[in-house]
Amino acid sequence: MKRNEFFKAGLTAALGLDLLVSRGIRASRQATPGPLPRRPLGRTGEYLSVIGLGGVTLSGETQEHCSNLVAECFDAGVNYYDVAPTYGNAQDLLGPALEPYRNRVFLACKTDKRDRAGAEMELNTSLAKLRTDYLDLYQIHGIKDKGEVDTVFGPGGALETFVKAKEQGKVRYLGFSAHSVEAAFAAMEAYDFDTILFPFNYNLWFKENFGPQVMEKAHGKGMGPLALKACAHSARSKGEKSKYAKCWYRPLETEEALARGLYFTLSLPVTAALPPGEEKFFRMALGLAGSFVPLTEPEKQELAAQAQAVDNSLFSYPAWQS
Repeated sequence: MKRNEFFKAGLTAALGLDLLVSRGIRASRQATPGPLPRRPLGRTGEYLSVIGLGGVTLSGETQEHCSNLVAECFDAGVNYYDVAPTYGNAQDLLGPALEPYRNRVFLACKTDKRDRAGAEMELNTSLAKLRTDYLDLYQIHGIKDKGEVDTVFGPGGALETFVKAKEQGKVRYLGFSAHSVEAAFAAMEAYDFDTILFPFNYNLWFKENFGPQVMEKAHGKGMGPLALKACAHSARSKGEKSKYAKCWYRPLETEEALARGLYFTLSLPVTAALPPGEEKFFRMALGLAGSFVPLTEPEKQELAAQAQAVDNSLFSYPAWQS
């Protein structure tokens, strides 16, 4: 390709992406936004809204505010709600807020306990706080490396609680979240999970090759991929203070940037994405999701070029990656 043709192609890709994002933003500002799409969750037979409400968004708020937000989300078509004991007092707030809609939504929870007894105690506490006698999805939270996988799946490990809880009807489906490819692969090999919650993010995907192999393996096993960090930009620099109390990383702050990140992730074969915990970013994502159009290959390549300039990757990457 000649030099002038190369630059013309790049400009066309950039304009295409900008036009797509602008169209999505305009649609999200309409008085009556489009319906929130739903997608199948792997082999489970469940269909989830492409945007879920994460419990971090509720943490530290008043009960009235949380109840109003959950009601607003439900009316907008959100049927996927995800929470964990590590999200401050989110469980205490989500339980009463979600109670009127409990049988019409998909409720996911997690535990970071790695042993059987700890996981069982935390599960029962979560059920009580969430005012429900079952969870739709229970997840091993934030597996970081193979050592943790060995503990969870070894004798007396948390998986024993998970399997027992499913047999007892306390949970319907089992899954895990992971922040490394190594941990994700090890967990998928160790047990036949229904879901995986993983960082599917264009900067990580294109610059670090972090995510494509996990997506491929998850689909090969019939799992439902759920996305973290779709609207994240990068890690903060050492000593850098966050502008947002509920984001430990640098989020994609503008509506245009957030739309690019969200639309990339939703262009992947994921079931749903959980936006950042900061409520204003959640609201941006919720509005944009109703006007989602899949990115074309030239638009993806424009994002790939942008990703190369990003420093401070969100996660450290294991040596096996080549």
